[in-house]
Amino acid sequence: MPPYDLDHRLVVGVSSSALFDLSTSQRVFDEQGIEAYRAYQDRYRDRTLRRGVAFEFVQRLLSLNDLSPDAQDPLVEVFVLSKNDPSTGLRVMSSVAAYGLPISRAIFTQGLAPYAYIPALNISLFLSGDAGDVRRATTLGHPAGQVLGSAAVGHLAAAGPTAEHPPGAPVTAGEAEVAADDAAELRVAFDFDGVLADDSAERIFQSDGLEQFHQYESARKVTEHHAGPILPFLRALSTIQRREDERVAEDPTYRPRVRVSIVTARSAPSHERAVNTLRSWGVTVNDAFFLGGADKGRVLRVLRPHIFFDDQRGHLDPVAREVASVLVPYGVTNEVTAVPSEPTVDASTPTPVG
Repeated sequence: MPPYDLDHRLVVGVSSSALFDLSTSQRVFDEQGIEAYRAYQDRYRDRTLRRGVAFEFVQRLLSLNDLSPDAQDPLVEVFVLSKNDPSTGLRVMSSVAAYGLPISRAIFTQGLAPYAYIPALNISLFLSGDAGDVRRATTLGHPAGQVLGSAAVGHLAAAGPTAEHPPGAPVTAGEAEVAADDAAELRVAFDFDGVLADDSAERIFQSDGLEQFHQYESARKVTEHHAGPILPFLRALSTIQRREDERVAEDPTYRPRVRVSIVTARSAPSHERAVNTLRSWGVTVNDAFFLGGADKGRVLRVLRPHIFFDDQRGHLDPVAREVASVLVPYGVTNEVTAVPSEPTVDASTPTPVG
């Protein structure tokens, strides 16, 4: 049997701290140490972990595999990449099974960040709750983002009756249709500079101000931007959007589920280079919000993406309790002193949960 091919799929690597809420486990580790942590995970191995920030995004992304005519040839593959050892990782995979997530592949690297395996596995996006791991992965040129918070956000964080739908209240046909559409959709939102594109234009803005930034971009409006760290994921996602276009051609009643949005502080005239760049990259973007410095949260609360990528905490923190938010620690807005290389860790050395 030939090896399972990863080169022609959208492959995502997700740490256990992004997929599940490990805040209690982390507290046990921090306060009582590695042996107490292992005992805790063994004791509660059959107790399903709560959903984490990236759970709904991963769940909806995997649901797109029904677009493949062959269930053995999925469009999307998700690996769990965890710093747990294989024993403590049993609870993670047990929780994966309990939720019915079609994830069967995992890498457990006791105490060591697993991002070294990103290129080998053709991973176009790595999500983790560990800021240090993500920063080091980004520094190495890998497509990585730090999920902010630990527990699921949005409707998954507020299960039960709502003011709009108290217990027993009838749901109108229109509301039911919207709910059905929402249940199937995957809405992904990106900032542009420092996320999809590199930070060369952002550096002009930071050093010379808005007027010089607009002049710089207007003079280069037909010049393609260099790629930013998360472009590989958008490119892979665009292949699925093209598959949906093919499905619509076959079945006009099919409604595409993937919706991609750009939410950026750019405005006219600098918007033109961004649009031309997206076209030259051959990616599909459904919505673009050129906000010119207006509060992104106002748009995001209406758009309700299942994940939003930005390179600035100031844009993410105000909405992180409502929108699954991912920090991309790249470029001039995230420059710090040199990031230390991954240390050599003895198997018994305590390390953060991930």
